[in-house]
Amino acid sequence: MPHNYRLIVSCPDRVGIVSRVSGFIAAQGGSIIEANQHSDLDNGRFFMRYDIQSEALGAAAFRAEFESIAREFAMDWRLSDASRRQRVVLMVSRESHCLVDLLYRWSAGELDCDIPCVISNHDDLRALVEWHGITFHRVSVDPADKAPAFAEVERLIAAADADSVVLARYMQILPPALCERYAGRIINIHHSFLPSFAGAKPYHQAFERGVKLIGATCHYVTQELDAGPIIEQDIQRVSHCHTPQDLVRLGRDVEKAVLARGLRWHLQDRVLIHGNKTVVFS
Repeated sequence: MPHNYRLIVSCPDRVGIVSRVSGFIAAQGGSIIEANQHSDLDNGRFFMRYDIQSEALGAAAFRAEFESIAREFAMDWRLSDASRRQRVVLMVSRESHCLVDLLYRWSAGELDCDIPCVISNHDDLRALVEWHGITFHRVSVDPADKAPAFAEVERLIAAADADSVVLARYMQILPPALCERYAGRIINIHHSFLPSFAGAKPYHQAFERGVKLIGATCHYVTQELDAGPIIEQDIQRVSHCHTPQDLVRLGRDVEKAVLARGLRWHLQDRVLIHGNKTVVFS
């Protein structure tokens, strides 16, 4: 039975990288099913994502054999098993639109992952989550002392053996230690076209500014609020006729689509982080 892998590479750009990597895969009896490459000419950095199928070479043997090439080209690299389903913990507060959309896409087979649990600081969405056969954890957050709640959140995420965490409109700021522990693995949807209108009530901020475009941003969570590497964004045209409530309504549709695309690309190893930017092989 063939093995399916994804090879993800970032390294200084130079002549011969593609030739060496492709030649190595061929020599090991592998086939490249999909190839994505990008050269950052400003920073001299090369990015690569290969979908590989091999009848002969297991993951451990591939890693051992590939190590000499990785050293030669000073690569940051990883090999993932494309057949393994990631475990994704969802976090939500009271607004349901992003959670409903993700659960629908997951149940319809559009998101190739397992959802071991949903964590919320409110009980409003428990029935929805449990209807899908997913464990629901309520962890209330005391505004006067948030540390115990986030210690429990971190425990639940670890107990779920989570590969990634998605904040599907979870309206709490994660502590720095949690952001650091899961760096590059926590995805947030922000209801604004960042970097504009960060923080609370961005649609109301946009209305007061009289914008003609609103949007949403899917990004990785870092210790700096709403400032992590951006995965995906989209927009919706609005006019002077729209109220703040209209902007919220229209924005919800954008949020759902942007979060779903960002999560799908993350699950497929299509997002490569470089500093505070991303290369997205969509």
